[in-house]
Amino acid sequence: MKKRIKVKGRIKTYLQFSIYLGVLLAVVDAGIFALDNRAGILLGVFTLFYFSVTLTLYFYNKPIIVNELVSFATEYGQIQKRLLRELELPHALLDDSGKVIWTNQAFENVVRQPKGYSKSISSLFPSITRDRLPNNESVEETQYELTYDNKDYIAKFKKISLKEMANNSDMIDSEGYNGYLIALYMFDETALHIALQEVDDQSLAVGLFYLDNYEEALESVEEVRRSLLIALIDRKINKYITALDGIVKKMEKDKYLVVMRKKSVAQLKETRFDLLEDIKTVNIGNEMAVTLSIGMGMDGLTYAQNYEFARTAIDLALGRGGDQAVLKNPNGVTYYGGKSQQVEKNTRVKARVKAHALKEIIASKDKVIIMGHRLGDEDSFGAAVGIYRVAQVLDRKAHIVLNDISNSLRSLVELFTESEEYADDMIVNSNQAMELAGNNAVLVVVDVNKPSITECPDLLRMCKSIVVLDHHRQGEETIENATLSYVEPYASSSCEMVSEILQYTADNIKIRPEEADCMYSGIMIDTNNFLSKTGVRTFEAAAFLRRNGADVTRVRKLFREDANDYKAKADAVSQAEIYRQYFAISVCVGEDVLSPTVVGAQAANELLNIKGIKASFVLTDYQGKIYVSARSIDEVNVQIIMERLGGGGHMSIAGCQFEGVGMAEAIGSLKATIDNMLEEGAI
Repeated sequence: MKKRIKVKGRIKTYLQFSIYLGVLLAVVDAGIFALDNRAGILLGVFTLFYFSVTLTLYFYNKPIIVNELVSFATEYGQIQKRLLRELELPHALLDDSGKVIWTNQAFENVVRQPKGYSKSISSLFPSITRDRLPNNESVEETQYELTYDNKDYIAKFKKISLKEMANNSDMIDSEGYNGYLIALYMFDETALHIALQEVDDQSLAVGLFYLDNYEEALESVEEVRRSLLIALIDRKINKYITALDGIVKKMEKDKYLVVMRKKSVAQLKETRFDLLEDIKTVNIGNEMAVTLSIGMGMDGLTYAQNYEFARTAIDLALGRGGDQAVLKNPNGVTYYGGKSQQVEKNTRVKARVKAHALKEIIASKDKVIIMGHRLGDEDSFGAAVGIYRVAQVLDRKAHIVLNDISNSLRSLVELFTESEEYADDMIVNSNQAMELAGNNAVLVVVDVNKPSITECPDLLRMCKSIVVLDHHRQGEETIENATLSYVEPYASSSCEMVSEILQYTADNIKIRPEEADCMYSGIMIDTNNFLSKTGVRTFEAAAFLRRNGADVTRVRKLFREDANDYKAKADAVSQAEIYRQYFAISVCVGEDVLSPTVVGAQAANELLNIKGIKASFVLTDYQGKIYVSARSIDEVNVQIIMERLGGGGHMSIAGCQFEGVGMAEAIGSLKATIDNMLEEGAI
């Protein structure tokens, strides 16, 4: 049965108005008839005649009027249809399943499909699936960014209720109309994006270029040729920056300020800052190659903020050892280079200045809380013991925060816990340390500069006075608002740095033999028995400790391994996989081992003894996490590999942790990272 078209609203009222007048006339006739019968009869006859004419005209003219209205609506609809067809804005109608049911010419030109295209919208735009369309009462409109045929669009989808359309009509009854359509409008944003990109490319980027070893390089050249070396370096930097349409201004003898467009920074990133390698080629007889550190800041809200970003970036570059570029913007930090070891500074001026500052800070407080990294090792604990001695010399109460004591560290800790010379509260846990923290306490963080892996991160928020002593290269995550920060990547270990500080704390300072043994063991562990990262100052620190009672034989006995540890290490070495010819990857199974992460680190060191191996990685599953120990000799920077995986460390000693993944997945992530970095030329 076909649905009849019913009229309503003002049109219906207009058509029925004469009938309403007839009813009113009948009521008036009844009143007149009561007053005068002859007048009532006469008006009644007229009323009947009026009703007969009115009803006749109503039923006769109604279909004609409706037909005329439909004709007008049809013609009006044709005009609207033509306007929509020729509208320059791409427009389409979809059904509730996302199928195209109507398109205009502009839409057809965009998608290059003929009129009558009736497939799903997902066939044109795969990213627009059915669940992304407005398909429930709470979501009436949605919009997405699309790229089609090398053009950028904003696609807006709006739900149109069929019942609401009928309700808004003056002619059609809404009864029986259910469901909805989806209107699609596409706005071309290509020109806008090009303009925005152009503006972004032209935005200011600020750079700070520092020569790392300016003084040392000059000293290795004859005095008469030094000015030539400086001129060649200046010329190379100026030529390089000028080619990128930038400006360079020399601020000091070894510092340059660079201003360039962000587009030029993109070119630097494409070449991975090859200026770092070019600057090393400047050689007029200098025994030491000149290295450069670069800090770039961009995308700040103001020029001043870009400069602050550049200052932060150059501090990171220098803190990580120099010979690298660091880019900082509001979204984060990116590192380039960093493939060479930092040159050891022969002068101890910096160590003396830092020792004097540390002495003043500790002397101004009542308590000293010393904290290393989580799962502390010999270097972390040894450095903490050294700071403990500094506090004792200055007559201040000191506490070392230590939660979990590994099997390898237990013998060192027992030297102090079983001795009557030391207070019972020398070593405390995190809860006890937080009770001791306050305004009159100074927190000294040793062997770590990453807040998240400290023994008790909450202490960093509870203590206002913080001192950081570390030899690891800085990453993106650092301890902020430190009162004193002494981070020297060239140092072999934190124990080496603390040993130097001890010598400047007081004249003819004496430390106990067990303290000397503890610090000496820290240097031995981090240098792999003085085989890696050792310099003149490393041996000087070791000599100082030997003069104060460190005994090599006692230390060696402390390092003797358990039989199960030795077997686990040997098994990890024997099961190693040689990946990409130069990388050894193995798994340390620590089922019967008390400190599997330590055994894994030892196995990684052993793998470097294999001929041709440039870097080794040992993965250990411990306490629900997978720990990765990464080691190298000099050819590969394992720190930047571990940073890609969320870790950090040194060029030759680094590590990271995996959570919530299996061993196979962790190894796969490690291999994929190595592959990507090899393709990029980062390692």
